[in-house]
Amino acid sequence: MTHKSDSIKDYIFLFLKGAGMGAADVVPGVSGGTIAFITGIYARFLAAIKSVNLEALQLLRKEGYKASWQYIDGTFLFTVFAGLITSAASLAKVITYLLAHHQLLVWSFFFGLILASFIYIAKQIDQWRSSAIASCTVGAVIAYAITSLAPVEAQPHTWLYFVSGAVAVCAMILPGISGSFILLLLGMYGHVLSAITNKELSLIALFLLGCVVGLMLFSRFLSWLLNQYQQITFALLAGFLLGSLNLLWPWKSVVSTYINSSGVEKPLMQKNIFPTEYVNLVGHDPQTWLCIGLALCGLLLILGIEKLSDK
Repeated sequence: MTHKSDSIKDYIFLFLKGAGMGAADVVPGVSGGTIAFITGIYARFLAAIKSVNLEALQLLRKEGYKASWQYIDGTFLFTVFAGLITSAASLAKVITYLLAHHQLLVWSFFFGLILASFIYIAKQIDQWRSSAIASCTVGAVIAYAITSLAPVEAQPHTWLYFVSGAVAVCAMILPGISGSFILLLLGMYGHVLSAITNKELSLIALFLLGCVVGLMLFSRFLSWLLNQYQQITFALLAGFLLGSLNLLWPWKSVVSTYINSSGVEKPLMQKNIFPTEYVNLVGHDPQTWLCIGLALCGLLLILGIEKLSDK
């Protein structure tokens, strides 16, 4: 499992890739799994998580800490998660602010990111046979359906932090399905973000424990899928990305609202509209050219990372 060729420089890049995953996971609509995939660490990340098992525990008992740590590719996992947690914790406030004050621009940038990610994953498919096309269509329909659901506001029971972590982390490692959006659907996004921002350590620990349990179980299933049905799985993931663009379309009009537990009015159902309609229905400048420019920046950023990863 170990990668002895890893140098200090490699681990700095691994930390930054983890930071990219953390930044993506904070935003509803963008998946950390997508960032892992395009930066070339996805397969190793899944394999390392999957190796945290009973065999690793037996190695710890029989041969000691070092053998067990090497077996699970521990330094790699530690570095990626250090970047992920550091980034998610430090960016929680920034992302919340940007989504509150510059929503159009944020969604435009991420629309470009996800579109480029779709292109990247689609390129991994050797031949677009009927099975791959069908799998991609199913993925797109599932993601579109999920992103069309109305978020709810849950009562923040303590046990819900564990359950939310276990469910959302499955989406976090799937390219195209956002863990943050799953949290939104469960009604726990605001509560989890608030716990991180306010440093409520017991709630954060429960959420992370749920994440660990979810990761252990789901990574095995996903790894099996990629080993047995790689091309069809890639097509399904590409479909997830394509369908999730529904959520990231910048120009939306609010169809209905709800009052959350803090007494604040929030959008419940929204529909995608054209920039020309946005002025009449919402009454704000659609910033069309700036949004298109930012979407292109997101597109070029991912394609640039892909080129760097290839080198």
